[in-house]
Amino acid sequence: MKTIVIYHSQTGFTKRYAEWIAEAAGADCLELSAAKKKDLSPYEAIIFGSWACAGSISKIGWFKGNIDRWADKKLIAFCVGASPIDNPEIETALTRIFDESEQQRVKIFYCPGGFNYEKMSAPSKLMMKMFIKSLKAKKDKTEEEQAMIKMISSSYDISDKKYTEPILQCLNVE
Repeated sequence: MKTIVIYHSQTGFTKRYAEWIAEAAGADCLELSAAKKKDLSPYEAIIFGSWACAGSISKIGWFKGNIDRWADKKLIAFCVGASPIDNPEIETALTRIFDESEQQRVKIFYCPGGFNYEKMSAPSKLMMKMFIKSLKAKKDKTEEEQAMIKMISSSYDISDKKYTEPILQCLNVE
């Protein structure tokens, strides 16, 4: 199946996952800005990946805007975030990104990535510092909130190639 993996990455985690998927699937792999200029009609499967941002996926509007045009293609989306795979809020967030009819057409996946403050944009760094500060100021923090403060206070990497397996299975790649 002729496949393309299109990604938007801020700090490198999504790019890493896109490259892993493309390599395993024998797919083309392009950054979103290049993919926007490419004719995608020859592809039978289009995979879009980007980073989780405030309960959504960065640049998902581009992908969603093309779903109807790609009616004859297998469509997969994945997002990469800072939360571990077992965070119960992930499933809720993912189901809010696509409406019911879009969910019929698109398979969506989550891949844990991490934080790389050194590569993060200034606005993203500021947003994270404000979020951490508000969490630290909260009285009666839950165990989860205390763990989150510890986890996101510095750069870390929890990405792993194994998280690409459900995506590859969806593509029927062994």
